[in-house]
Amino acid sequence: MTDQLDGSPLLAEVLGDAVEPLRVFHVKLAQEGEPRGLIGPRDVDIIWERHILNSAAIVPFVREATDGVRYKTVADVGSGGGFPGLVAAACLPDHEFTLIEPMERRVEWLKECRDEMGLKNVSVFRARSEEVIDAMRRDRSLYPYAVVTCRAVAPMTKLAGWTLPLLKSHGRLVALKGRSAQAEIDKAAQEIGKQRGVNPRVVDAQVGPGLEPTHVVLVDKR
Repeated sequence: MTDQLDGSPLLAEVLGDAVEPLRVFHVKLAQEGEPRGLIGPRDVDIIWERHILNSAAIVPFVREATDGVRYKTVADVGSGGGFPGLVAAACLPDHEFTLIEPMERRVEWLKECRDEMGLKNVSVFRARSEEVIDAMRRDRSLYPYAVVTCRAVAPMTKLAGWTLPLLKSHGRLVALKGRSAQAEIDKAAQEIGKQRGVNPRVVDAQVGPGLEPTHVVLVDKR
């Protein structure tokens, strides 16, 4: 099955130098993603738009959050098939990414993709975010992250507690969300504040020329 955006100049326009490793990722997703339970059967001909370009929409927000920051570290929580972590890592080779994923079969997938894409800035860590948070509290040599990213992991009432403790002071959560993003923020206001989150907001993120934008939740850490 052919992807609707295969051969489109839009890909290089949006993804720049990352387009080549992401072509490798696209081929692997098209061949193995559905049988390995990482994408749905109706996604096979829209992988570029639904998964890769959608994930890449967070890149400007990550770059903005790390502007002027010495250690450009990013934790991607619940990385699953590699969205948005692998895509963002391909687009941001000067950032260090830690992909946090509890399921062994998905960890294997992430490592395979990382190696085949030639990404030198990606570590894959099999754990739940709560385990990483606990480890950071016990071991002061483990530094918090400048940015935490995620996509379709949990509602904000849960996500705040799974992500904000991973951030350093003045770090930022960048979460890809659906149309209910503002309602999620409103419902989670108390939990966000409890986790030292400030200025939660929803922004439209451009996916590509002529494509529907997506929604991103940004929360800063005090």
